[in-house]
Amino acid sequence: MAPSPPEDLQCDVNGNCAAPPGKPLEAPPALAAGDGELRWLRRCVEAAAKGFAIGAGLKGGLALFSVLVRIRSRRSPRSRKTGAMTNEEAVVLAVKETVRYGLFLGTFAGSYVSVDEYIAAVWGRKRTARWRSLLAGLIAGPSMLLTGPGTQHTSLAIYILMRAAVLASRCGIKSKRFGKICKPLTWSHGDVFLMCLSSAQILSAYILKQESLPSSYKSFLNKHGGKDLSILQGVKDVVNHTAFSNLAGIEKYYKSVGVDIKLDPNMKVPCSIVHGNQSCTGHVFSFLLQAYGRAVPVYVPVYLVPALVVHRQHLMKRPYSIIGKSFLGVARSSLFLSVYCASAWAWTCLLFRTFHRANTPLVILGTFPTGLALLIEKKSRRIEISLYCLARAIESFFTWMTDAGLCPPILLIKRADVVVFSIATSIIMHCYAQEREVFRSKYLNVLDWVFGVPAPPDSEDKNCYRPDEAKKCQ
Repeated sequence: MAPSPPEDLQCDVNGNCAAPPGKPLEAPPALAAGDGELRWLRRCVEAAAKGFAIGAGLKGGLALFSVLVRIRSRRSPRSRKTGAMTNEEAVVLAVKETVRYGLFLGTFAGSYVSVDEYIAAVWGRKRTARWRSLLAGLIAGPSMLLTGPGTQHTSLAIYILMRAAVLASRCGIKSKRFGKICKPLTWSHGDVFLMCLSSAQILSAYILKQESLPSSYKSFLNKHGGKDLSILQGVKDVVNHTAFSNLAGIEKYYKSVGVDIKLDPNMKVPCSIVHGNQSCTGHVFSFLLQAYGRAVPVYVPVYLVPALVVHRQHLMKRPYSIIGKSFLGVARSSLFLSVYCASAWAWTCLLFRTFHRANTPLVILGTFPTGLALLIEKKSRRIEISLYCLARAIESFFTWMTDAGLCPPILLIKRADVVVFSIATSIIMHCYAQEREVFRSKYLNVLDWVFGVPAPPDSEDKNCYRPDEAKKCQ
């Protein structure tokens, strides 16, 4: 901007001149550039701080709940195991994980904003609009390494990639060029179909090859699957047509829970291994009640924490409505998980009894319709759950393939999770900057809060300047 011309200045008798009240002197270009730098720096710091808060808050909340459950469960002498982690060690580990995840998301947000602002400053915001966020998201992706250099996050990376694929498909649906190709993706029950596919892989792995599952997810399935490991091994032996490795251990387990049973070593159908002296139908109903009791503690924090944190303003105005919806959500999701687990055993028992045999194809076929339990959940949660399970299923499938020596060498790179995560975040951040309408409002609000609402791609930033020329971009 040019300074006020001489004719616009008002001078007093001493020769001191000043601009009239309606025309203040404008700042020189260097000062405007300095203000722009401060704005960018403030945006970067705010994004990093907010990212850290989200990462530490989410991981810290889950860690706190896990520690509380651990402390409560270890009060019983039977729950204490020799060599198990102490409560103090669990707390220290939880704090470390909380800080690591905070640094991960904080660094991701800060580095994305830094790269985005730098590219816009050097090459112009309008000229780089189509690829700037894509590159910034790709560069920010390796911040995942801050969770621990030896910590693999394959499931998380695949899940984020699935989210990116959903956004890309929404872009394709509204595109004139790819609209017809992407039309099948608009199927209203596609999420349930994905859940059925995922269940076939996950639950088959749970029964036949647990080592293909991540340790944390394996623990989750073992808890809600409701069966002792000796029972699962017995079912696996029958399905694989191998000699029983621990038939006496199964009988000993049933005796410990008050069931006296003698198992046939030549059995063809493992129903007696799965539910002892109970009938298949009776086992489904009794298992359903037990599974519901195990599922409720899982969903209490999932619904109540957002009610207390995210909806705190509405909670003060409409406490009964918010709390009522939260408890209804807990009851509904708990019913979903319990029906999901119970139906897995119901379908497999039905097929084993129908065909009078047990083999791997029947296990896969029996676990496929288990995904229909997702219909219990409300529509807005179905896609989230199905994508999460699909990520777990893909990881398990490729682990299974790798162990069998069938995985392509290109998929055996050391930190494939970081590569996949970086590609996924580049797609997501590009959609965030260029195709904002494909996001749901709740996700868009969170992204806007962290990164700031991106400037329109067809307008230049008024504070944009070239560092080497100390003047505005043209």
